[in-house]
Amino acid sequence: MHVEGYAGGVLERSPADVYTEHCHRRELAYQVGDDGRPVFRPRVGPTVWRVSAGLGAVYATTVARPRGGEAYNIVLVDLDEGFRMMSTVVGVAPEEVSVGARVRLAWREAEADGAAPVPVFELEPAS
Repeated sequence: MHVEGYAGGVLERSPADVYTEHCHRRELAYQVGDDGRPVFRPRVGPTVWRVSAGLGAVYATTVARPRGGEAYNIVLVDLDEGFRMMSTVVGVAPEEVSVGARVRLAWREAEADGAAPVPVFELEPAS
């Protein structure tokens, strides 16, 4: 017996496919559970999708220094909608990113042809 769809026919498309489609439109999508709490990374279960405003604060940061490569930061960002995601902050030296810094969503073009752009962050200007 062949079942159409994803997850044994429970969903029309995989959550990863839905997320990727949003990234192609430069939208940072997340799911909302039945209890109203945001869910990120996309997964089977929650069926309600929303698009983040892309504003948040750095929860944690570290600097990676690959042998023979340029240093870069790895951050955990708490988005204002209530979910946390791993990414990087671009446009500044890796050491200039600090915990609590306000950030806004930006996009880095994917390296593979046809692949979705990747969500990254930039520091919000001081007000």
